[in-house]
Amino acid sequence: MALRIFVPLIAALFLGAPVEGACQGDTSRPLNVLWLTVEDMSPWIGPYGDETVPTPRLDAFAAESLRYDNAFACSPVCSPARTAILTGIEPPRMGAMHMRVRSRSKAAGDEAYAGIPLYEAVPPAFVEPFPRALRRAGWYATNHAKTDYQFKAPADTWDASSGKAEYTNRPDGAPFFAVYNHTGTHESQAFPSARRRASAVSLEDVPVPPIYPDTPAVRDAMKRTYDNIAAMDRWFGAQLDRLEESGLADSTVVFFFSDHGVGLPRGKRSLYGTGTRVPLLVRFPAGQWPAGIGPGTSTERLVSFVDFGPTVLSLAGIEPDERLDGRAFLGEHEAAPRDTVFFHADRFDAARDRARGVTDGRYLVIHNLLPDVPHLIPNAYRERLPMTAELYALRDGGAASWTRTPAQWQVGSSRRPEFEWYDSLLDPWEVRNLAGEQDLPGDGAERLIRLDAMIAARRLGAAVDLGLIEDEAAMVAEHLWPPDGAQPTTAAPTLGTDGRLSCRTEGGLIAVRVDGVWRPYDGAPVPRGAELETRAHRVGFRPSAVVTLRP
Repeated sequence: MALRIFVPLIAALFLGAPVEGACQGDTSRPLNVLWLTVEDMSPWIGPYGDETVPTPRLDAFAAESLRYDNAFACSPVCSPARTAILTGIEPPRMGAMHMRVRSRSKAAGDEAYAGIPLYEAVPPAFVEPFPRALRRAGWYATNHAKTDYQFKAPADTWDASSGKAEYTNRPDGAPFFAVYNHTGTHESQAFPSARRRASAVSLEDVPVPPIYPDTPAVRDAMKRTYDNIAAMDRWFGAQLDRLEESGLADSTVVFFFSDHGVGLPRGKRSLYGTGTRVPLLVRFPAGQWPAGIGPGTSTERLVSFVDFGPTVLSLAGIEPDERLDGRAFLGEHEAAPRDTVFFHADRFDAARDRARGVTDGRYLVIHNLLPDVPHLIPNAYRERLPMTAELYALRDGGAASWTRTPAQWQVGSSRRPEFEWYDSLLDPWEVRNLAGEQDLPGDGAERLIRLDAMIAARRLGAAVDLGLIEDEAAMVAEHLWPPDGAQPTTAAPTLGTDGRLSCRTEGGLIAVRVDGVWRPYDGAPVPRGAELETRAHRVGFRPSAVVTLRP
């Protein structure tokens, strides 16, 4: 029989289970979740005490929100960081630690990538992108619009992922999870070629962190960074206004965060707080806050990017897989707080790095596994910032007009110490290396020694870390796509005698196309006489061919 006859029945099976009490205005329904994300931005905003430029919409939002003071990206660049968010898995565990493994930076040139293959990260077989789990439970999931994952996302990850993706397009009564990403604070927006936003601070008044020399190029980069933050605040306010106008503000949890630290040298691509610490504000609707927390408060609870997906699942009433690296910090399945967050720095475009870090919120330990290189490893993309040339001059002794201060030793280094220890409370710019010191306030030495031992243990095999393999081609062939480094293809779905779909590839995620949209298969028997378009996709493998099945 023709497929069209069975579309209503098939849709009922594969659109996802209806959500209990999912009508608008019913407080028993799950709360919607909206992420408003920005790029390359440290907590240099009013809610965190930085009043360099006005951020009135963020300030007002923070007064209604819970502020997280210890939220961290596990990687100081976006592609590994976003992959960690989507999967709940630490990037080195799945071969996602290098900055972009599926493409190459045009700034570096192809010759710089000699011997480096193109490939995809491969998460453990039990992993599925968390929006897909939401969709299986009946949620409408949209992404507007950046992805930049280290693998091709399965076709059924999102209901819509593009510049046209909107939560307002959801079916009546369906709860939604929606992401809107703002690019105006990205590193590239401080390049000379980028459009300048309206001035929000003068060159004379812009603060220059002690880690940088006070030069015209540094001041200009700082000014543009802050001008872009002020412009971002207006975008953020407009997104809140849209939510309010849609009548959904009283049923939606709103998250605001950045994908990693500031897009300036020794911020982005570094394991210091300037590269990994991010703003995170979470607002619940009035009267619907979880017990023990409330608006206008703050918490020192440690949060890692691997925790974000499990937290959204928990808010939706879905129990996250206990095998994930992440743990929910809100919702029905909230887990015990973590006591550490781990970081990694690996290849950035064509520039080789290898460093591991860990923090307990106050103390930071970094192991530089390539000590014979400078802190500012040459990077063609970053060199589009004029201030980068001045930092190179500071390092190379070519800066006649200024003298390097003790706080600038990192940006002026020609090599790195193997171990770096910092007290981020007493030394917020993390420039006084305490490695090996014993005479520290309170239990500081004990805590630093413990963190140092934790990194050492992970390097010795306590955790899977594919970034420790020097030869990327060997890493791909031996661990991601054995035995020869050729990308496997996921087996196509098959139909069993019980009417259920299965895939012989371990971890193959099955999707069914209904009304032109790929939807996650939920395990239900396929009705007799139906005709289904199906495919399967193990994340990191090629998806299967599309096959039509008829029970």
